[in-house]
Amino acid sequence: MTLAVRVWGDADQRRVVCLHGVTGHGRHFARLAERLAPWFHVLAPDLIGHGDSPYEPPWSIDAHLSAIVEALGDGPATWIGHSFGARLGHELAARSPSLVERLVHLDPAILLPAHVALFAAENARKERVYGSFEDAVEGRYEESSLHGAPRELLETELAEHLVPSASGEWRYRYCQAAVVAAYGEMASEPAPFEATRVPTLLVLGVHSYLPYDHLLDAHRTALADLLHVVSVDGGHTVLWDAFDETANAVSAFLG
Repeated sequence: MTLAVRVWGDADQRRVVCLHGVTGHGRHFARLAERLAPWFHVLAPDLIGHGDSPYEPPWSIDAHLSAIVEALGDGPATWIGHSFGARLGHELAARSPSLVERLVHLDPAILLPAHVALFAAENARKERVYGSFEDAVEGRYEESSLHGAPRELLETELAEHLVPSASGEWRYRYCQAAVVAAYGEMASEPAPFEATRVPTLLVLGVHSYLPYDHLLDAHRTALADLLHVVSVDGGHTVLWDAFDETANAVSAFLG
């Protein structure tokens, strides 16, 4: 399977791979990638069922990781993951430690409580259709717990992620079935934190709807001084709500 991959920076630089969350796409990381590009080779694939990548199943964690490694090769990298993308980075570090130099988890969905995953999956079954691009932007504000996300940033990203139909309606470029399947994966037992002992940055949105309190103590115990925790004044989508805080934390962590 060939995934669509966005690329920034010089291929001779150290690699950074960015993995988006469900309903997202690789260009979600564009602003961060542009900041890192002078020093890093940044790659951001569209996951299976999203953006310009194939939509056909399977949509399991195993399938995602196989497709990512096939698309990007087996060179070591720092892996930056948002939400489900962080779960994928976590699993890759446990299964293929030679590929992972560092991890950055942006408001991660390492393990969702079953009731949270069920609610999110049921909500994802609803088709998101809008009469105009402007309606879609307004809808995103209503649907999401956005905290200070600049409208210009939201419009720029949605311009890449929304497409008009022949009838003039606007839809997101992702497969609803793939999203529902991913929420089921996020409720499954993850690899133990002890298996991911690499330098790790954990960026948590203080207003996020996704819980992490049930994992934080175990994560700290397993990684000790390898784990760096930063809280930013945003919701779940920290690269929208608190871009500068998040980008500064990532830049400092990467040196």
